[in-house]
Amino acid sequence: MRQTYHTRLDALSDQAGRMCQFAADTMRDAHRSLLDADLALAEKVIANDVALDEMRATTEEAALELLALQSPVATDLRSVVSALWIVADLQRMGTLAIHIAKAARRRHPTAVLPNEIRPTFERMGAVGAHLAARATVILRDRDIELASGLAAEDDLMDDLHRDMFAALMAPTWSHGVQTAVDISLLGRFYERFGDHAVAVARRVIFLVTGENVGGDTTIYDAAPER
Repeated sequence: MRQTYHTRLDALSDQAGRMCQFAADTMRDAHRSLLDADLALAEKVIANDVALDEMRATTEEAALELLALQSPVATDLRSVVSALWIVADLQRMGTLAIHIAKAARRRHPTAVLPNEIRPTFERMGAVGAHLAARATVILRDRDIELASGLAAEDDLMDDLHRDMFAALMAPTWSHGVQTAVDISLLGRFYERFGDHAVAVARRVIFLVTGENVGGDTTIYDAAPER
C-alpha cells in the first residue's frame, strides 16, 4: 500500500509538470497569434481553456483523495498541498495566455501592436517563454537552486513592462486611448504570467525545504470577461 501511495504522489507531480508544459505551449502560441494577427492560432489557444480546467480538476481530485484517504504528514503533506497551489498558478498562467489570444481575435484582422511597441512585446514573449520553461524544469527536477534564481530572471519582464508604460505615456504616442488600453492590459497579462511562474518556483522550494521564501506568493489578477 505504501508503494502505491508513493506512486500516486509521483503521478501527482508528473501531472503538474505536464500542466506547466501545456501552459508554456499555450503562451507560445498566444504570443505568436498576437504578433502575426493569426486568427486560427488564436482560436486554437482559446480552445485550450477546457483542457486547462480539466487538468486542474483532475490534479485537484487526485490531491484531495490523497489528503482524505492517506492522511499524509511531513514531506508527503507538503507535496500534496504544494500540488494544489501549483496547479492553481499553472491554470492562471494558461488563462493569461488565453486572454492574449482573445485580444488578437477581438482586433482581427487589425494588428493589436503598433510598430513602435512591437519590439518590447517580442521581448516580453521571449522572457515569458523562458520563465515557463524554467518552471517546467524546476517542477520536474525539484531544482531549488534554479528556483531560487527565477525571481531575478523575472526582473527583466518587470523592466519591459515599465518600458511599455513609458512608450504609452510618451508625447509621441499617436495611436489613441483604445489602443493604449489594449496594450496596457496585454502588458499586464505578460507580467502576471511571469509572476505566476515565479510563484511556482517558490512553491517548489517550499515543497523541498518547508521554507516559505520571497514573501506572499498569492497573486491576484484582474480577470477580463472570458
